[in-house]
Amino acid sequence: MQQLLIILLIKVAGAASIASILSRSSRFLGLLMREERTLAESLQLCLSVSLLCSFGSLIRLQTHTYAAADICLEASLLCGIVGGYVAGLVAGVVCAFPATMHGEYLAMPLYAAAGVLGGLLRDLAPASEDVWRFSPFFDLSLWRLIRYKDHRPRSIYHVVMLLALLVAEMMRLVGMRLFDGKYVFTLYPEGSTAGTAAVFVTTVFTVSVPLKIWNSARNERLLESKELLLVQARLSALSSQINPHFLFNTLNTVSSLIRTNPENARQVVYRLSNILRRLLRKTDNFAPLRDELSFIDDYLSIEIARFGDKLRFSKEIDESALDCQVPTMILQPLIENSIKHGLAAKLEGGTVRLTGTTRNDGDERRLLLTVEDDGVGIDEVRLATILQQAGIGVSNVNERLQVLFGGSYRLEIASRPGAGTRTEIEFPA
Repeated sequence: MQQLLIILLIKVAGAASIASILSRSSRFLGLLMREERTLAESLQLCLSVSLLCSFGSLIRLQTHTYAAADICLEASLLCGIVGGYVAGLVAGVVCAFPATMHGEYLAMPLYAAAGVLGGLLRDLAPASEDVWRFSPFFDLSLWRLIRYKDHRPRSIYHVVMLLALLVAEMMRLVGMRLFDGKYVFTLYPEGSTAGTAAVFVTTVFTVSVPLKIWNSARNERLLESKELLLVQARLSALSSQINPHFLFNTLNTVSSLIRTNPENARQVVYRLSNILRRLLRKTDNFAPLRDELSFIDDYLSIEIARFGDKLRFSKEIDESALDCQVPTMILQPLIENSIKHGLAAKLEGGTVRLTGTTRNDGDERRLLLTVEDDGVGIDEVRLATILQQAGIGVSNVNERLQVLFGGSYRLEIASRPGAGTRTEIEFPA
């Protein structure tokens, strides 16, 4: 009896190991994530499991000692539960092939029937996720059935699922008794009711443990995808915060020029159309720096039309930096801040300078962008809290960089009243 229990424990551990190995495959996990699969995808899913398990059966047949390596009945049930009737049937045939070739002629009809039974269990599930919530503990299923009235269909299904797994093992026991154990492999000890019960319990756990492992892997993948969607939504919200702000300012510029200087107004509208076309085409969070500079040229053409000779602009960008990917709309808010808060209040106007260069930091290549103006500057009190201020501009840029790069970026602002402002951003190129 003690030896039997060791074999049964190794059997459950082997099933858990196979499930864990398969869950590390991105392809296999991707198939598990889909509740609706094509026939080819279902077959691919079941073959991944059944081929490994048929190999375990072959080891048992060749060595005559590693009885715990044979989990073909449970694998057929699993494939049916996860993949449906056809997947369960094919898995049963594949798993039974080595045993049939060695004279265990009941293996193929038994495993194929178990696979079809697993497909029936899949179809009976009230919701697709209920398959993954199955518990091997009978008392827990009964407790849920009595305690949670709202979840009774799920609890009833889990009780039925547990009974079905026991029926599958009962089919093997009956086959053994009918043919004196000649044509099917079993682990039942002679004359031991406790040993027989232990085999039944092991069958339930050998099916349920892989389901739990795969469900954990699925949940982890779902959390990763939801976190990614959350980041994308946050970036979209931050970008949409910038775009209307810029567009409203531009429309005000057009409104002021349309009567006094129609030709300039026409040029502004043309530049604005270029900007809108680019914004409407934008699908990614990153773009080459040369594209961002083209956007800045159009933006500054609009602002120069507004301010005239009071506004001057210069840029010095290294050739090596032009093809670096940068967050879209990352420079425009900084340049707009320089114009709006630094130069607009200065009677004689001023200059905005943009520089860009790359540098190597160990094995990492980094991009350094600087926006500098000779405007009125920022007082110390406001400068100390400028990155924490909600709203549009440098705080928005800081938040976007934080979402995209975590702790691997740098944003620094240096300013003195009457001496202008310098903003530096640095991140991986």
